[in-house]
Amino acid sequence: MSEVSTNDVASILKKVNDYIWDIPMDYKPGMRVPGRIFVSSQLLDSLELDTLTQVSNVATLPGIQKFAMAMPDAHSGYGFPIGGVAAFDRDTGIISPGGVGYDINCGVRIIKTNLMVDEVRPRMKELIELLFHEIPSGVGSKSKLRASESELTDAFLHGARWAVESGYGVKEDIEHCEENGYMKIADPAKVSEKARKRGKPQFGTLGSGNHFLEVQYVDEVYEPEVAKVFGLHKGQVTVMIHCGSRGAGHQIIIAYLVT
Repeated sequence: MSEVSTNDVASILKKVNDYIWDIPMDYKPGMRVPGRIFVSSQLLDSLELDTLTQVSNVATLPGIQKFAMAMPDAHSGYGFPIGGVAAFDRDTGIISPGGVGYDINCGVRIIKTNLMVDEVRPRMKELIELLFHEIPSGVGSKSKLRASESELTDAFLHGARWAVESGYGVKEDIEHCEENGYMKIADPAKVSEKARKRGKPQFGTLGSGNHFLEVQYVDEVYEPEVAKVFGLHKGQVTVMIHCGSRGAGHQIIIAYLVT
């Protein structure tokens, strides 16, 4: 199969089920594994050809395992698609700063609450105004937290554990994070003074771009057993957050891409 120049991505993909679509290995010369896209039929219409091209490019990299994958939010990025996932063999694979992207540790988390939608709906306006007041967002937004240099170092070193110990979370948050919210090999000495300067005033800010904070509720439960494990039930209010490392992460990866 040759690459096409149209946006008819559906003609390229092989349907596995309603939510999984594969890019065949003959789509692009050199692909070592298929591409795999996790997307609904509705979202498929908005999937760009550039995203498929980037997924297929990742599939050509040395040491890649099983699939070059893209999550439902996938869109064109810097070499790797944003929302792309790939696993590489430790000995024959690669380490790619560009694969991490400019927003190190960017991700989406969902926070469950003990509130029901019928309780919250009458007070939504009040809640939204409070969230906007308490959480700085947008380009140039700065934190209300005035972190010291030692706090900054502690945050770089201990990640989510620092946040919990500083009163911004509970221990269960750490237990439900990969690597318990920080990596033991973290070394703040590798962070430049410029990155520290950019990151220091941005603690607790949301940033801009496609980052968001949404008050949501569980409209439907499709996997009851999974929902039970996560403590989620129909009508329950949740908060979804999409954010990353802002200027600090951007500056760190610039340094590593240059070197």
